[in-house]
Amino acid sequence: MKRQITAALCSAVLGFMVSSSVAFAQKKAARVKEPAEAQAAQGRKVYTTIRDLMDSIVDPSADVVWGAVGTVVDQDGARETFPKTQEEWLNVRRAAIRIIEGANLLMMPGREAAPPGAKSEAPGVELEPPEITVLVRKNRASFDAFARSLQAVGAEAVRASDAQDTAALLDIGGRMQDVCESCHHVFWYPGAQQPGAVRNQQPAKK
Repeated sequence: MKRQITAALCSAVLGFMVSSSVAFAQKKAARVKEPAEAQAAQGRKVYTTIRDLMDSIVDPSADVVWGAVGTVVDQDGARETFPKTQEEWLNVRRAAIRIIEGANLLMMPGREAAPPGAKSEAPGVELEPPEITVLVRKNRASFDAFARSLQAVGAEAVRASDAQDTAALLDIGGRMQDVCESCHHVFWYPGAQQPGAVRNQQPAKK
């Protein structure tokens, strides 16, 4: 009887020690893993500028979405254009995916507005790149909100291309242009009048 009690006690103690060791190892592994994951997230490097991303990824992809559906007028009259083959629809979808992921890249902190030494593409209207960089960093939340809006319409474009919905794609293209232009008015040429303000401006009284 005493041997059975002793064996039971030893078994219980051994089980406790094993479970404690496993729990300790799991906690230790978690402590090691968390800093590694944090370092991996913080270790992502920025290699290009906002202008580079726009010129190489976002603008060309937006042009595909904008040009997918529309009206062409030539010597033969007016005709509607839209993707007609599976490959053409797939091309629109690929462009929309690039827009979504391009917006992700735009939201990575530490990115300059343009390469070193680059000048404004519209002097006197558009800010110089260093000024744009300062403005973006000062209003990071607003800039990221525009990028997320771009992602949202990009995701809509993916769904529209999957459904081959030309009406939706036409509407999406217009709203995508509004998002881009609104961002430019805030960060690239904040002193310029909004088009709506020009249209609504009352003539001066004589």
